[in-house]
Amino acid sequence: RGRPGVVTFPTAAAMAAGPPPPLQPSPLPVFREEGFGDKFLRKTRENPLVPLGCLCTVGVLTYGLISFKRGHTRRSQLMMRARILAQGFTFAALLGGMVLTAMRPKQ
Repeated sequence: RGRPGVVTFPTAAAMAAGPPPPLQPSPLPVFREEGFGDKFLRKTRENPLVPLGCLCTVGVLTYGLISFKRGHTRRSQLMMRARILAQGFTFAALLGGMVLTAMRPKQ
């Protein structure tokens, strides 16, 4: 029994003592189908700064294009620079959310 290198197998009495292991695999968890609206709301709750940054980017871009169309070139250039800042904010929020999600303990 205690010799190194010798493999011992359980006896028939030891095998008959306990119930046999289940042959069916444990059931997999069932997930409900998540639509676009549900997923959008869930993601917005997880990281609200990304949609806010997107809205700011679209707003500044729209105002800059309107200024360009009206001939206000100085304001248009300023808005295009502001758009770049808004895009940078959105990207930073996206990366920050990814880092926080990765660092969050698994449930």
